[in-house]
Amino acid sequence: MELRNLLGYGLVIFGTAMLLFIPYRFDLTQAKTRIPTESDQSITIFIRKFLGYVGLSALFISLGLVLGILGYHWAAGLSWLDSLVEASMILSGMGPINPLSTTSAKIFASLYALFSGLIFVIAMGIVLSPLIYSLLSQLQVNRKTEHNENS
Repeated sequence: MELRNLLGYGLVIFGTAMLLFIPYRFDLTQAKTRIPTESDQSITIFIRKFLGYVGLSALFISLGLVLGILGYHWAAGLSWLDSLVEASMILSGMGPINPLSTTSAKIFASLYALFSGLIFVIAMGIVLSPLIYSLLSQLQVNRKTEHNENS
């Protein structure tokens, strides 16, 4: 018998034992629902806002990728798939794949590389800004002390 089969049978037996054991060990019918605290609500709000910022960052990256695909397809004459690969590699910072033969393709590639660097900085700024703001507010960096107010 293979090790993989033994692990599978072991997991099935363990899962069955847990399903049989849990109802007798814990009375699930009398479980009380926990009321969310203010801390839970603030974490939920932070996560929602953070996911919104991640979505905005993904939008900027997607727009940059679409511009690169269109540019490589028309300026360099690459196929759609090759344009996708080329734009993805430049946008991620890996570098070009296909050699560019025309002057217009080389100019576009250099401008797109600069644009991709800017998109990366913008995307990271969008994603990291709520994290840094949360960290600074937890450390209370922007609060004035009584000593500074009395002076």
